[in-house]
Amino acid sequence: MKILHILDHSIPLHSGYTFRTRAILEQQRKLGCETAHVTSSKHIAESQEKEEVDGLTFYRTRPSGTRFSRLPLFNQVDVITSLQKRLDEVIEIEKPDILHAHSPSLNGIAAIRSARSHRLPVVYECRAFWEDAAVDHGTSRENGLRYRVTRALETWVFKHADAVTTICHGLKRDIEERGVAPEKITVIPNAVDLEHFTQRPEADRTLIESLKLQGMKVIGFIGSFYAYEGLLLLVKAFHRILQQAPDTRLLLVGGGPDNDQMRRLVDDLGLEGKVIFTGRVPHDEVPRYYSLVDILVYPRLHMRLTDLVTPLKPLEAMAQGKLVLASDVGGHRELIRDGENGRLFRAGDEASLATAAIEMLANPQDSEQIRKMGLEYVKKERNWVVSVANYQTVYEQLLAGRSTGAWGAQQLQDRSS
Repeated sequence: MKILHILDHSIPLHSGYTFRTRAILEQQRKLGCETAHVTSSKHIAESQEKEEVDGLTFYRTRPSGTRFSRLPLFNQVDVITSLQKRLDEVIEIEKPDILHAHSPSLNGIAAIRSARSHRLPVVYECRAFWEDAAVDHGTSRENGLRYRVTRALETWVFKHADAVTTICHGLKRDIEERGVAPEKITVIPNAVDLEHFTQRPEADRTLIESLKLQGMKVIGFIGSFYAYEGLLLLVKAFHRILQQAPDTRLLLVGGGPDNDQMRRLVDDLGLEGKVIFTGRVPHDEVPRYYSLVDILVYPRLHMRLTDLVTPLKPLEAMAQGKLVLASDVGGHRELIRDGENGRLFRAGDEASLATAAIEMLANPQDSEQIRKMGLEYVKKERNWVVSVANYQTVYEQLLAGRSTGAWGAQQLQDRSS
């Protein structure tokens, strides 16, 4: 079985999107699938038209380069048309059995259009609703024209793909509400690579000294500094925590749009030297920073994006054997059972966050049990070996339907509608 994966962007770029993709591809190959890979013109890294990265070969797509392709709206159309053209070329070379398009919907549209002429089934994978992310990033307005168009395009893809996968039950429920049959949708959750995120028995002494963390309990966040992550709330809550736990420090690893505002807040609250900003660090260095942290905090704020989508970072923390404290948004509640494999606090409530953190620091025996349960949860349920195996069932059902004639004419008729 050969699967042609159709992607927005890929390694060597670093993002949650590319890390999930690499994990899927590596695990599918271990399971005996052949994979081929195409990225859209939104892969901005300088590259050859065909290149190998970490043992994986990617076909790249170039934008058309016309003056219209640089205009709003027309640039999105160009992503679709250029990718469809590239897909037609790659399908002739690779001869795949299935097209597997990943978010956003532009990739799904190109895949469905290309599949018409090649008579191939299409799986579409929704990792998040990009219109909701655009609202948080300030590039779109909720229920504005761009928002509604983006949502409508993705709904079209859901209905015209032969199978839909998504990363969590929150997204699945929303897709169902758009009129997509539940049996067409399979949840294939985010997971972690247990070989990569092995537990470090001791904190990195060199980093402890360089960051002046000797003798301190460390509360930390490792990730991107976006507004929806709630990091301003975390800084304010930490000001409260210090009043009862003065031997505590807040370690912030990463960067992003909220970086400057966070630094100003630290200055305003007089927290210099007690809140440590490391800036962005190389991906292979991240485990060293995890080793320093006693409690990883994920203070996401309530909004559609955070209530529907499960994040990857809390799972990485559990795999490191770390304590997890997170807001009670919907995405976190799918991962964390309060008091069992982590702790939850009321989203947007700095007092609730501070109280929970202080309780965790003050009760090491309870915290140790939570830490162990988190690690066990990842080992049994949320690792890539378990998660990626679910694709096999989706693919086999499509191919079985194709071989018996159940797949084909009806799907092509649906796509032409």
